[in-house]
Amino acid sequence: MSSSTTLKPGIDWVGFVDWNVRDFHGYSTDRGATYNAYLVQDEQTAVIDTVKAPFVGHLIRNLAAKTDLAKISYVVCNHAEPDHSSGFPALMQVLPQAQVVCNAKCKAVLAEYYDTGAWTFKVVSNGETLRLGRRSLTFVDTPMVHWPESMVSYVAEDKLLFSMDAFGQHVSSSQRFDDENSLCTIMEEARIYFANIVAPYAARVVKTVEELAGTPVEMIAPSHGVIWRRHAAEILKAYRNWSQCKPKAKVVVVYDTMWGSTGKMAEAIYEGACQPGVEVKIVSLRDTTLTRVATEILDGAAVAFGSATLNQGMLPTVAAAVNYLTGLRFSNRVGFAFGSYGWGKGGPEAVDEALKAMKWEVVREVLKAKFKPKEACLAECREAGGLLAEKALAMAAAAGYEPLVTD
Repeated sequence: MSSSTTLKPGIDWVGFVDWNVRDFHGYSTDRGATYNAYLVQDEQTAVIDTVKAPFVGHLIRNLAAKTDLAKISYVVCNHAEPDHSSGFPALMQVLPQAQVVCNAKCKAVLAEYYDTGAWTFKVVSNGETLRLGRRSLTFVDTPMVHWPESMVSYVAEDKLLFSMDAFGQHVSSSQRFDDENSLCTIMEEARIYFANIVAPYAARVVKTVEELAGTPVEMIAPSHGVIWRRHAAEILKAYRNWSQCKPKAKVVVVYDTMWGSTGKMAEAIYEGACQPGVEVKIVSLRDTTLTRVATEILDGAAVAFGSATLNQGMLPTVAAAVNYLTGLRFSNRVGFAFGSYGWGKGGPEAVDEALKAMKWEVVREVLKAKFKPKEACLAECREAGGLLAEKALAMAAAAGYEPLVTD
């Protein structure tokens, strides 16, 4: 391990970089991932979180390279999801003297996953502080960011936040810090991460961000990805935008097509939406992942959602996207459904019902073409795209969207 793993004197990253993972419970991780654990050495020594079980040997070796394992007094569990906690059983075998520090809900969840009978627990409450010596750890419950037992740990003396899953990214890198990597890349990965993992809990994230606003935070050390030591202000601003559903002037056209008719309609909507000051993205569900679909819609104000008709319903790819987005609970969006049909109707109508069920504002009736769209239909598509552009500009202005590094 090199000095580049050191956050502050006496505080080190001791986790694992997984270069090969490409799927994280349905989330496409094209750039890999990391499982971050941290070591805090003082008069008493603490480990912050563990790693996924297959990689716990690396964690133990990293710890042993930095300290005498017998001197470790505490292992903090901020979050019991197995990607962070499944290394606990093996780690506790080599640290029998250490206490597991967590809240009461986390203790209960750990007991559901593992045999914790031999572990010694120190159960902490919201706002409680554990003094290690010169440094202290303050624990703040963050329920539903993104499990009920979640918490963060804060080192006031260093203005350092161990933020658990908040502010994370799935990206592998040989460099541990934001300023050693492309800021645009890690901000984009943070956007993908928020859209696909954190978005359903946006209301709680808003509260957490507001609470952090009154706390001096100079460095953020998440459970995945790189550590924010120079650009903490940028990621906090991004989370304010995303968690408060502040859309930018952006239109997203999402569709799948059978014989090209719905695709032609999508292209015409795209053409109409390409107005000054408006970002427009067209996404073919046949050629992308649900991860990308959610990420594009995260900061988009207006969405055109299209499907051809299959068996009087929407295409399977569209149904999967609708189901995925429903779970993510994006709000403050406008849009409409479009698509083609032949012998029987049903595809675009089913999409329309889905948009309404998600409580999106549907700004026009379903736009349909029988078999192949004629020029009059394509002209109507362009007009509808222009309407979405107008809506996107107005919504972004009203929301006070703050431009980000990736814009």
